[in-house]
Amino acid sequence: MKKILVCFATLVAFAQFSEAQTTRYIVKFKDKGSNPYSLTNPAAYLSQRSIDRRNRYSIGIDSTDLPITPRYIDSVILSGSVTLLNKSKWLNSISIKTSDAAALAKISSFPFVQSVTGIAPRIAGSFSPNHKFETDEQPSALKEAGLTSDFYNYGSSFAQVHIHNGEFLHNIGLRGQNMILGMLDGGFNSYLTVSAFDSARNNGQILGVYDFVAKDSSVNEDIPHGMECFSTIAANIPGQFVGTAPKANFYLFRTEDAATEYPIEEHNWVCGAERIDSAGGDVISSSLGYNNFDAPFTAYSHTYADMNGNTTMAAIGADLAAKKGMLVVIAAGNEGNSAWHYITTPSDADSVLAVGAVNTSGAVGSFSSYGPSSDGQIKPDVAAVGVAAVVQFPNNAIGTSNGTSFACPNMAGLSTCLWQGFPEFNNMKIINALRQSGSIASSADNRIGYGIPDMKKATLILLQDFATSSVSISNCTATLNWTSKDVSSMKYVIERMTSAQNSFIKIAEQKGTGNTFSTRSYQFLDDLQNVPTGTITYRILQVIDTSATGLNADYIDTASTILNFSCAGTESVVVIPNPVINTLTLKVSTSENVPNLIINIYNTAGQLIASLKKDQPQGTIFYPIALPLKLPPGKYYAKLYNGTKVFATKEFIKL
Repeated sequence: MKKILVCFATLVAFAQFSEAQTTRYIVKFKDKGSNPYSLTNPAAYLSQRSIDRRNRYSIGIDSTDLPITPRYIDSVILSGSVTLLNKSKWLNSISIKTSDAAALAKISSFPFVQSVTGIAPRIAGSFSPNHKFETDEQPSALKEAGLTSDFYNYGSSFAQVHIHNGEFLHNIGLRGQNMILGMLDGGFNSYLTVSAFDSARNNGQILGVYDFVAKDSSVNEDIPHGMECFSTIAANIPGQFVGTAPKANFYLFRTEDAATEYPIEEHNWVCGAERIDSAGGDVISSSLGYNNFDAPFTAYSHTYADMNGNTTMAAIGADLAAKKGMLVVIAAGNEGNSAWHYITTPSDADSVLAVGAVNTSGAVGSFSSYGPSSDGQIKPDVAAVGVAAVVQFPNNAIGTSNGTSFACPNMAGLSTCLWQGFPEFNNMKIINALRQSGSIASSADNRIGYGIPDMKKATLILLQDFATSSVSISNCTATLNWTSKDVSSMKYVIERMTSAQNSFIKIAEQKGTGNTFSTRSYQFLDDLQNVPTGTITYRILQVIDTSATGLNADYIDTASTILNFSCAGTESVVVIPNPVINTLTLKVSTSENVPNLIINIYNTAGQLIASLKKDQPQGTIFYPIALPLKLPPGKYYAKLYNGTKVFATKEFIKL
């Protein structure tokens, strides 16, 4: 897709175009003086969810959040035959439509007006479409796929999810629930009728739509490009096509006039991003990019030098969206085979995630735009499937299309699910994890940036940032506490290194708990009997996918303490036999009488399974312990106490 943008600061003044050519303008104001709104009452202009996002990530309310001063807008509208189109509080400007030269002169004379700038000719309708979306669509028939062991049966879309291990996020319950994703595009034709969105429609996941071009609340009539992009995220047809965040909530905004290419579309884009922010959106996905304009604005088309992340109106708006705490995902552009060659804006913005296109084998699409940005940023940031990407078409057929247009929403959906699992972290922390999980993160290039993100690796990176642990010693027992996020299919491996060792040795395992990926805390008691004095270090390996090979585990934290007294003794405990079938026998040897010996049997979750109390005379005694008949096979622990003091912990396997 070829889209274009012009720098707001350099748009030509309205007087340079004849009235016959230019009827739409941007009016930029100098300030927000005499504003009835205040920074201390943001609820008057932001949703509570938007305010909560700012509070969560310590983002202050500032002047860009304030609405434009109403009397400024009123003065412009009342100056003559003027129609208000859209307004941007971030840019402190409005777009208007007028052919009234006297009104334009009057508006320019207002002391609070900074500039009046021609931004587009007469409204679209008398122009022929320039086919700027045409290169994206190459439909082909697809066959249904068989059942899978994953939560979703993806059908033909499995490969474009699996290349990122995206099914891992879905399998642990991260499918976009309670997240809001806003899409900015050129139209969502047939989104109300195609079967891919039955679930989203029936469950009320489409929260709102708006057309910033036609100024109405309907986006079903225009081009299908946005609907096709939407399908890579929200489709839910089991066995045929499932998107990357099918349980998310959505806003669908048309900001693009597919028939033309004028700077006004950039103003629309910023206005759309603002509305997503104000509504409390979390993620923006936009498969639009700009570099050239139609006549009479060709003189103001961008140069590569403008792709520096700070010049164009779209890049400024995209970075402001990121500053408000949203994760902004942008298509890098389809200019790889064209004379332009490079990324388009706003993918050059320094705080967005720009996405290039690969096929399901990881080979880059020749059309995918090249980086870097003109100021040397690594662009694209990452890559996703945009070559023969599976999409929904308006006629209810499922086929494939090419374009970074589809790589972008594929990645936006997975980014949404990943962020769902780590709401404590801000948008830039999520972007960094995606970059660092890329297939070529250590040798990023100008085609796919940091590479193809791996959602397992990104999860482990975030877990390492999130997890905490501590250890303390009392009465020759080390108490290791840690906090992480998990589900029951995950586990922790606890390793220890003492002052007498040069490497870590596994000493225990702890199974995860729960069906929802969320924060949990655990404790492990380590018997230090006969452990030498000095530094003792524990490290925790979290295994996030016990059913898989390859990347599925990493160390999430370490904790150290110092044993400064002797725990030497002659007590010994032996498990007979090990593994155990029904009856566990413990051979306990002590050098003195133990009048209050307690033997407790625990599972890996720390639940008490069986208990025995005896008076242990000096010497060796065998203690048979019948295990519950229905006790499931697995790993268990026997802990022996001298009163309240643990003097031995033994691991055994129940067959």
